[in-house]
Amino acid sequence: MSEIEDREDRVAALRQASGEEHPDTLAAMLDLAEVLWAEGRLAAARLLEEQVVAARRRLLGESHGDTLKALGKLATTIGAQGDLHEARRLQEHIVAHAPVAWGEDGRDTLRALNNLAGTVAVQGDLLGARELLEAALAEMCRRFGEEDGDSLAAMGNLAAVLWQIGERDEAYWLQQQVVDTLRRLRCDDNRATRAALAALTAMQKDAGF
Repeated sequence: MSEIEDREDRVAALRQASGEEHPDTLAAMLDLAEVLWAEGRLAAARLLEEQVVAARRRLLGESHGDTLKALGKLATTIGAQGDLHEARRLQEHIVAHAPVAWGEDGRDTLRALNNLAGTVAVQGDLLGARELLEAALAEMCRRFGEEDGDSLAAMGNLAAVLWQIGERDEAYWLQQQVVDTLRRLRCDDNRATRAALAALTAMQKDAGF
């Protein structure tokens, strides 16, 4: 039995035992959507995510953390399908409601800001993305420290945006800082370390180092 079939069977069993809108059923639907996403079946994943969002909005309200997290998954799927305008609209909605669910400087609130910045950057609004990332990074460093995983992720994202804008010295310095910190805290074989090092190497090649 494939992983997708196993997740489908779990969703079907929970629907029968607990009902379509039971929290466990909805969580299992998101788990299935994640596996479908990984297999490239974005339309099927989106359908499940839309169902979960609708149910959680009805049961929990617009500003509940679980509703917003489901919306975040849906926004990611929609963005991957190429509809960046709608993905951004959903992410802006999440950012607007996030303080109610998680607080103004909550980790998930700042992650939502980071995610929005990524979409804004892909749309080509690099200055807008920079503003969002600088705000998120400053707050993350204040709340969680510069060596926190979310802080380092935002720092790497800001470095990429600065590189595209043309502020290459600052971008390279930031990316080097991310690499050095990850190597010290984790190891060279860590996935985040490898990704950060690949980004730094790409900068070096682009600059002709």
